[in-house]
Amino acid sequence: MTPRIHVERELALGDAFELPAEQARHVQVLRLQPGGALTLFNGGGGEWQARVAAMSRTGVRVEVLAAVDVDRELARPVTIALGMPANERMDLFVEKATELGVAAIQPLVCERSVLRLAGERASRRIARWHAIAVAASEQCGRTRVPALAPVLALERWLAGLPSPSGHTRRFMLDPEAALSWRTDLAGPAGTNLMVLSGPEGGFSAAEAEAGRRAGFTGVTLGPRILRADTAPLALLATVPA
Repeated sequence: MTPRIHVERELALGDAFELPAEQARHVQVLRLQPGGALTLFNGGGGEWQARVAAMSRTGVRVEVLAAVDVDRELARPVTIALGMPANERMDLFVEKATELGVAAIQPLVCERSVLRLAGERASRRIARWHAIAVAASEQCGRTRVPALAPVLALERWLAGLPSPSGHTRRFMLDPEAALSWRTDLAGPAGTNLMVLSGPEGGFSAAEAEAGRRAGFTGVTLGPRILRADTAPLALLATVPA
């Protein structure tokens, strides 16, 4: 399998440039040699065939050979707004959600959240999660990297949402909801899906009511109570491609 490398720059046929240090180390660890094939992508869609043009102990120069028009994204873009789970579970969630095709992740702080981030600490975590999403995109063949939004309190995020439109469907995971999640609820291709999911312990009654006022329809995934990081992944895995 041709190694896939993410680069944060514009790409065009005939480009030749030095890879950033981290990506260069990746190529060196793979023991690629001059002339070795690479696939480059910048997260904006599509990918590029490339080759290693030159290597040194400290750098790797690559040349872009051809553009490849490929799309491996879900036909229904999915944003997951999640009450952040604690410990390493958020890291794992970002990785698996990326593999499953999530378009954007909104980390939230809720009344019952164990993990509470703000300021520089929150910025460092967002940078870490972006790196995890990039690595997962490289591994799974995606041409776009999920957007990681800044950490927000749930009430502030809800207040900033636009009015619901016919192009977006909003769902809130609620184990006590009367409506069960079904794939037909995802709507036709091109429909944007926004999924709101609570932290450990779930949403408070006031938060759940605020979600409903913002246009989120409560849905249940079944009779079992799933972990905060598992529930949105279970729904995401069923979204029609």
